[in-house]
Amino acid sequence: MPLGNRGKRPQHIQAILQDSEGLNYLPAYAILCAMGNEINSLKNSNKNLGYIEGLLSIIVNLVLFVLKLWAGIANRSIAIIADAWHTLSDSLTSIVVLVGLKIAAKPADKDHPFGHGRMEQIASVIIGILLILVAVNFMTQGIEKLVNRESTFFGLSAVIVTIISIAVKEALAQFAFFAGKRINSASVKADAWHHRSDAISSVVVLLGIFLGPFFWWIDGALGVLVALLILWAAVGIIKETIGSLLGEAPDKKLIQTIQEHLDRIEDFSLSFHHIHLHRYGDHKELTFHIELPGEISLYKAHEIANRIEDSLRKELGIEVTIHMEPVRHRES
Repeated sequence: MPLGNRGKRPQHIQAILQDSEGLNYLPAYAILCAMGNEINSLKNSNKNLGYIEGLLSIIVNLVLFVLKLWAGIANRSIAIIADAWHTLSDSLTSIVVLVGLKIAAKPADKDHPFGHGRMEQIASVIIGILLILVAVNFMTQGIEKLVNRESTFFGLSAVIVTIISIAVKEALAQFAFFAGKRINSASVKADAWHHRSDAISSVVVLLGIFLGPFFWWIDGALGVLVALLILWAAVGIIKETIGSLLGEAPDKKLIQTIQEHLDRIEDFSLSFHHIHLHRYGDHKELTFHIELPGEISLYKAHEIANRIEDSLRKELGIEVTIHMEPVRHRES
């Protein structure tokens, strides 16, 4: 099926791509088409898109690992062999993603009344740490090459395998970014960065192949540059995830939405404060205080709070708990 023929997309694939906001996810579409019936059987659950990404990543990375290892041994290239092991590490991060998604999907229980959603965020931190280790490894290898003035020469098989790796890994990265955005999964997005770091490392190897004969230092210098880029991505992943685990202030859009709901509930003005938002993966708990006239009955106050909670729950998909208190009459 031609990728550009949008009018003939299978309905189950069209449904998955409908949230792409007009972006042309050709690699994602190619992967979805290739998986065919497997996607169709899983279409009723967004979370399954994360499982598909993880399983696909493990299979593809194992194949690429074998190809790169063969090319590295055939060309006696330490750089390509190291790149092969980097690819294999992507399979490990995808296993982390699958385990994180599996545990996060478990329902709430007696010991975990808010569910297990934060396990996915923990998986993101683990992936971030693995990316830092990859960056440190690249940095060390690049510096060693510069210090030892090492130049690199490769055969045709190395060129072919490296080009294949770049194309496949970037396709996996785009698919993972697409899947992570659709299911709002921090761990899948982190896995996408790991795919992209592998693609970038292969680009460095390719540049070394073509420019190595002219600039002996190019492979080492680009290795250091790639290490810094991967390190930057890893720190960003960890920072964002840790911030969510520690707790973040509600954004302005949420505060505005709450006020809009309050304005629709009663004829008199309702104010709120002391807002707390707790994230447990897909499950979110929102609590805040509202001020009500002191003369209304407890029954009426409870009825108002229930209406606000139901309204916000339906629109935002958030579990809401409201504390009621009388309006504070401040002296002028």
